[in-house]
Amino acid sequence: MGADRLISSGSPWEPKMGYSRAVVAGDYVHVSGTTATVDGELQAEGDAYGQTKVALEVIARALAEAGYEITDVVRSRVYVSSGDDIDEAGRAHGEIFGEIRPALTILSGVQFVNPKMLVEIEVDAWKRS
Repeated sequence: MGADRLISSGSPWEPKMGYSRAVVAGDYVHVSGTTATVDGELQAEGDAYGQTKVALEVIARALAEAGYEITDVVRSRVYVSSGDDIDEAGRAHGEIFGEIRPALTILSGVQFVNPKMLVEIEVDAWKRS
């Protein structure tokens, strides 16, 4: 195994699909694509801003479990189902990362497993050990 530590969110999809919410590898934490799903229920339906905020909260919890903070994020990737959602997802992302300013990629036109999902986010965090 190449990982130092695996972080699980308890999602039933993790063992089925063979992934972890986050993987600690050396000084890095890689957080898998994260949606606004909490306890199996999609939050903020129809609201790209709200889904982005919830996804970032889930990410922050995974980072904290690994001993990292949102301020340790060095790269963020935001996927949105429609280009119409870029501004709202970007606004929510900017509220969290405006001072941190990690590298960012935003892609639109993504088809999610659940068509009510509007946003998915993955991040990489780093800090010196």
